Amino acid sequence: MHRRQWGACIGAVALVAVAGSSFAQGYPNKVVELQVPFAPGGTTDIVARVISEPLGKALGQSVVVINKAGGGGIVGAAETARAAPDGYKLGVATVSSTAANPAINPKTPYDPINDFTPIVNIAATPNIIAVHPSFPAKNYAEFAAEIKKNPGKYSYASSGTGGIGHLLMELYKSLTNTYVTHIPYRGAGPALNDVVAGQVPIMFDNIPSALPFIQTGKLVPIVVSAPQRLAALPNVPTFKEVGLEPVNRMAYYGILGPKGLPKEVVDKVNAGVKKAVEDPAVRKRIEETGSLVVANSPQQFADQIKAEYEVYKQVVAKQKLTLD
Repeated sequence: MHRRQWGACIGAVALVAVAGSSFAQGYPNKVVELQVPFAPGGTTDIVARVISEPLGKALGQSVVVINKAGGGGIVGAAETARAAPDGYKLGVATVSSTAANPAINPKTPYDPINDFTPIVNIAATPNIIAVHPSFPAKNYAEFAAEIKKNPGKYSYASSGTGGIGHLLMELYKSLTNTYVTHIPYRGAGPALNDVVAGQVPIMFDNIPSALPFIQTGKLVPIVVSAPQRLAALPNVPTFKEVGLEPVNRMAYYGILGPKGLPKEVVDKVNAGVKKAVEDPAVRKRIEETGSLVVANSPQQFADQIKAEYEVYKQVVAKQKLTLD
């Protein structure tokens, strides 16, 4: 290569570096979209809307929540994966969209590990097994004994095939060598309605949607997946306490972008979320959903996604689960 060509090459590299640096320093200079892969009203949507305004203030630009529902979170997540890696189209990551559904659906149009840039886990939500009051068990020991001695007699409702409630219950079944029939619904709402009505006796659900029915006596809490017992349910043990630590998994609600997102953008959004949750009012609104504030590092969140995906892949293989 001639000296003049070499000099031009060096100059081009320097220009790219400067352009990248100035881009990051100027980010964001327009509205940022935060895509929720579910319909409005659920826990994912609630957490996104709670964080969007304070995150926008921290970034100096509006953060607008856009709902892209369908396919158990796959439609919205796929759109985030296809977005330009400039930080203006980010997505909310859930266990369903980045672990459970990809584990069971071979046609998922993205790789949950390699097609995204994890930024931060905003919050985590405990899950719970709850039963209709007519179920012949009022605590975990009675519940475990009842389904053990009656394989196939009972059924459980979930928000849909491939959702976190479905795969967590299948994980429970695989570890306890029990059998209850899966009844999938098109969302947690319809599933809960039928369990409350006594059409299906058991449900594995997120705490935010199940708790109001528990508090009014329409559902009986059996066991929760949480780091420790919940203040709202002090008499209900965790899966760890009953010797089933692998099931002691919470749902996460985080932010990610497409692969190749610049580190400077990742760091800005991560810092913005951490600043947002320092506000007691924001923390309170998140905690009122039954969630726990996390606000961890990009690497910690990446590790969480990978760990959940591996767990559910193993569940799918062991239980021979399919979408059919």
